[in-house]
Amino acid sequence: MGYSSFEDLEVWQRACRLAVRVYEVLRNCRDFGLKDQMTRAAVSIASNIAEGAERDSAVEFMRFLHIAKGSAAELRTQVYIACKTDVVQEQIQKELSTELKSISSMIHGLIKSLKLKM
Repeated sequence: MGYSSFEDLEVWQRACRLAVRVYEVLRNCRDFGLKDQMTRAAVSIASNIAEGAERDSAVEFMRFLHIAKGSAAELRTQVYIACKTDVVQEQIQKELSTELKSISSMIHGLIKSLKLKM
């Protein structure tokens, strides 16, 4: 597929960096329910990309990419809510939302490229 390991995928690398950023942003958050949901969604993006890539099946990879894309949408929603409830600042919300949209677009492109190879 043009890579030797999921670690080579730029989308996986960016998803990992995003998850680390979410942990940093929420380090002092006392809303433990929202913090837990957001960190789980953030970790889920990169994790599902990795798991799908290791399945050795384009169909399975696409299935996990769709899950990762869903987790990105979930996190975007949570970031929006966190901003509206003053858990995160508006500038951080914009930063995270922009990166999540970019990651979602990359995942979509990867799904499209896998479909073309089928």
